[in-house]
Amino acid sequence: MSHTFIEITDFHAPELDVYARLTETQLRSHHGIENSLFIAESPHVIERALEGGCEPESLLMLPKMLDGREKGQEILARCPDVPVYVAEEACLKQLTGFPMTRGVLCAMKRPPLPSPEELLENTRRIVVLEDVMNPTNLGAIFRSAAAMGMDAILLTPASTDPLYRRCIRVSMGTVFQIPWAWIGEELTDWPEKGMKLIRTHGFKTAAMALRDETVSIDNPKLMAEEKLAVILGTEGDGLADQTIADCDYTVKIPMAHGVDSLNVAAAGAVAFWQLGKR
Repeated sequence: MSHTFIEITDFHAPELDVYARLTETQLRSHHGIENSLFIAESPHVIERALEGGCEPESLLMLPKMLDGREKGQEILARCPDVPVYVAEEACLKQLTGFPMTRGVLCAMKRPPLPSPEELLENTRRIVVLEDVMNPTNLGAIFRSAAAMGMDAILLTPASTDPLYRRCIRVSMGTVFQIPWAWIGEELTDWPEKGMKLIRTHGFKTAAMALRDETVSIDNPKLMAEEKLAVILGTEGDGLADQTIADCDYTVKIPMAHGVDSLNVAAAGAVAFWQLGKR
């Protein structure tokens, strides 16, 4: 194992471009589609990304992370032969979010994704996210889905990228633990083509929606379905009318104190607990 340690004293150094100045879109096209990048923050998240098969390209660390008592040594051991940029916190204080990284960031190549068909082949409980665009909500949904026993996540093309930095951070790295895929490449692939694909693989579909004609989330028939896709909609507007009409079930979470709805991430956590593989 060998590393090249490069001291950074200027926040505007070109070595920091990947971490500090490239947008999420630019990261995706930085080295072409096959070698596009994302940024993982904190030893915990980086370890989950490595366990998920992601390939590191470089590291950015505080000097203290090189101390044998720090977690950084374990990260270095698992990322051999990549350049390691070392900078004092005073230099990096301009880098948004750096205090939340626990002293280390890693630029990594995006892993190849499975096809939706592959995910649907060997699963029983999946999440379908329709146009969920807020990365904080998306990250929270991934974390809940992983924790509550869901097998996989499918996202419509208008949804936010799960490898956006904030989404990865909020998910606590679970975006590397629960398999996910895009269900179609064009906006017009959903709902017609996507729903057809889900049904072809034997899934019943459950739309989480505020409607009068619904079943409760603890409905025995719903819970007994062998293969179930739980479908959640975008923040605010929820699921499209056509999506709800195409589903086998419309499901509502009973509420108290006059509360009419939950945030999509909170609703997802409740649904996954009740309908996941318990």
